[in-house]
Amino acid sequence: MQSLLRVSHVIDWVNEKFGKFANAMVVLACVISAANAMVRYAFNISSNAWLEVQWYMFAAVVMLGASYTFKRNEHVRVDIFYLQASERGQHWIDIFGIIFFLLPACILFTWLSWPFFLHSFIENEYSNNAGGLLRWPAKLLIPLGFVLLAAQGISELIKRFAALQGLITIESKYERPAQ
Repeated sequence: MQSLLRVSHVIDWVNEKFGKFANAMVVLACVISAANAMVRYAFNISSNAWLEVQWYMFAAVVMLGASYTFKRNEHVRVDIFYLQASERGQHWIDIFGIIFFLLPACILFTWLSWPFFLHSFIENEYSNNAGGLLRWPAKLLIPLGFVLLAAQGISELIKRFAALQGLITIESKYERPAQ
């Protein structure tokens, strides 16, 4: 189990780095958006590339940030069951959800999105808009995001099983989002 926990630690570290990158994309997208608006209105200069790069950054935030959110235990749960369960019960709910829902979905979406990316990469696809960007980098974010999310699911499985054996303690407190 110790070797699996080391694998879990490596997965957590990788997703932490991608999460920090996604966080930086939020700030950078805001800066680019503000600069684009200023240049457009002040100097009447515009380019679709600036709009598209913001879309790409948003895709990076969503697809690379999902595994980071999961790692930080800030994802959405079915509150009706989870909040009423004991800590051990919460671990079993997490294990069930990861094995029967998260991993199959990630595998399916990775499998379906890979040809979508590959075709774009082979064709060197560009946006149809004037001044548009290459499309394959944005399309790569889809399978990459699901692979990272599946890897984080495996990491969480390892940690849940280790916690059930009493080898580690997991901060599994979950607060219902204020709405």
